[in-house]
Amino acid sequence: MKCCLACGEPIGVSEAYHDRCLKLLFGAPQLPEIDLEVASLHTLALAMVGHTSISGVQRKLSMRLDDKRATLQIAVDGARYILKPQAGTFPHLPENEWLTQRLAALVGIDVPPCALLALRDGTQAYIVRRFDRGEDGSKHAMEDLCQLAEVGPADKYNASAEQCAKLVRRYASEPLIELLRLYRQFVFAWWVGNGDMHLKNIALLRDRNGLWRLSPAYDQLNTRLVMPDDQLALPVCGKRDNLKTDTLRELGARFGIGPKAADRVLREVRDAQPKALELIDAAPLPDEMRQTYADTLLERTPT
Repeated sequence: MKCCLACGEPIGVSEAYHDRCLKLLFGAPQLPEIDLEVASLHTLALAMVGHTSISGVQRKLSMRLDDKRATLQIAVDGARYILKPQAGTFPHLPENEWLTQRLAALVGIDVPPCALLALRDGTQAYIVRRFDRGEDGSKHAMEDLCQLAEVGPADKYNASAEQCAKLVRRYASEPLIELLRLYRQFVFAWWVGNGDMHLKNIALLRDRNGLWRLSPAYDQLNTRLVMPDDQLALPVCGKRDNLKTDTLRELGARFGIGPKAADRVLREVRDAQPKALELIDAAPLPDEMRQTYADTLLERTPT
């Protein structure tokens, strides 16, 4: 099966994207050109951000569309997109992140519009529309859990899933709704082998009604594809590895989520497994990585 490099759904053999997916991401059914040289990507991205952990190794470029929506350009102000090219340290991170976001959407996690773009050297880059910017480039209020916990980025791993829940309970406008969403994200992180879900990668975003809600999920990867023994960034019920279904149920109880609601999340993940395996099989990753990803899901699907 050939898949759309935006939504992941089946597509014709001569196509790469559905028109509707391009329109959702770029506001027009045409793929824009990228107005920079491939050779300069890493230098530009390194100048824009530092690098920590796996997600930090992904160089990030701020981009915006020109007035005709025909070209993506480097943007210092008013950026609406983030572009992540290949990272020399870890292979195929753009494809990995794109697939993980598609799997997240499959199990009901809110994710921003994103896609894979082929660069001039034939490599794939990951592009995502920023959810913390308005149409005019203005900033929406957003606080990650490091900020809410009043700790620095160096302490992003010095917490637990339960401490994340306490912060969401304290600061979210509708805590019960957001705690269930947070629970789904932690279940998903375990399912797909995401060892980089730390305090900087969870945030509250103020919506147009002034309510503080969990932001769409971002910087999600199966870190075990490049670090085979990687564990969870934050412990769940005191464990970073070898989580069982009962552990995930216990986490729901610690979050204050009723057993029926927690079991519904676990059932939805379990029911998504066949479709998830189809997405992995169609993903533009090397065979070995696709097999490792599939094996992770098969081993960790809730019972």
